[in-house]
Amino acid sequence: MIIGVPKEVKDHESRVGVTPAGVKALVEAGHKVLVETKAGELSAMPDDEYQSAGAEIVGSAYDVWRLADMVVKVKEPVEKEYGHFREGLVLFTYLHLAPVPELTAKLLDKKVVGIAYETIRDKAGTLPLLTPMSEVAGRMSVQVGAAYLEKEKGGRGVLLGGVPGVPPGNVCVIGGGIVGINAAKVAMGMGAKVTIVDLNLNRLRELDDIFNGRVYTLASNSYNVTHAVREADLVIGGVLIPGAAAPKIVTKAMVSKMKKGAVIVDVAIDQGGCIETARPTTHSDPAYVVDGVVHYCVTNMPAAVPNTSTLALTNATFPYVMRLAKMGAKAAIESDSGLRDGVNTYDGVLTCKPVADSQGRPWKAVGDLL
Repeated sequence: MIIGVPKEVKDHESRVGVTPAGVKALVEAGHKVLVETKAGELSAMPDDEYQSAGAEIVGSAYDVWRLADMVVKVKEPVEKEYGHFREGLVLFTYLHLAPVPELTAKLLDKKVVGIAYETIRDKAGTLPLLTPMSEVAGRMSVQVGAAYLEKEKGGRGVLLGGVPGVPPGNVCVIGGGIVGINAAKVAMGMGAKVTIVDLNLNRLRELDDIFNGRVYTLASNSYNVTHAVREADLVIGGVLIPGAAAPKIVTKAMVSKMKKGAVIVDVAIDQGGCIETARPTTHSDPAYVVDGVVHYCVTNMPAAVPNTSTLALTNATFPYVMRLAKMGAKAAIESDSGLRDGVNTYDGVLTCKPVADSQGRPWKAVGDLL
């Protein structure tokens, strides 16, 4: 198989879909890998490392997409990449289709086999390719939030850890999943007072045990959420419904009652966000203010630390890349129910129910199409 690795073109996206180590393994397995020049440069993986591993360095994205049987990326294609789509192309990347109906339409129109990292499941039913970036984003969310709490960046001027004689800042984490637990770890490490809000009482019990009672846990309902965000200096949004648009847990009315200069970091923004006042931003223009509250809603937060993020992501994605290359997409999808869950579009048909529900489109299970 010919595997193409284009350079990411989303604003300040600096990760890369395959590392030199991955290239070496693919080439040794008899596959050909085309890497766009400088695709890995911002992840501290220069062209000469890819060449040494056996990749062919290609000068243009057009040729990478045109010649590859399967394109491996990190982020969902942006509008200027839509022209590369063609029938039968296998696209393996984060897709986050629920809030992007125009991308869905293009993938369907061109009959692309779109396999989304974020909906692949393992035998335990977890989301193994979403986990590493959720870990990075969860930990980063507190770093970013702490920075934006500084007065110079529009925040309240609060030091999260406080100092002797001055209480620490309050951090409210909405969602007790991978993002939430990693955000809580960093916030606690900085000395903040941390509250985690979740709908699942069993998860709250687990978190209480994990943190040995040192975090506050709160059952999610509108009354509790209103109170928690009103008291918070920093709110982290980390709610996920796999494949679907994130539910709006924090409403405009709740935001209007928050402290002036408080900060919101909505990590769920690539699925539409779980804060009603959140809208997607970029690393070039990351933050804005609503009702005196600073909002940081960058859709590709882990791109700020691309070396760590690329290594963490490809550790998880590469076994699937190798399986798809070795078996071909159809056979690989047929053989692995978890990989089937990752197929969002196939031969012009939408195959992911949460995306279909979010966009009001018809869908079919991919198993019925194979």
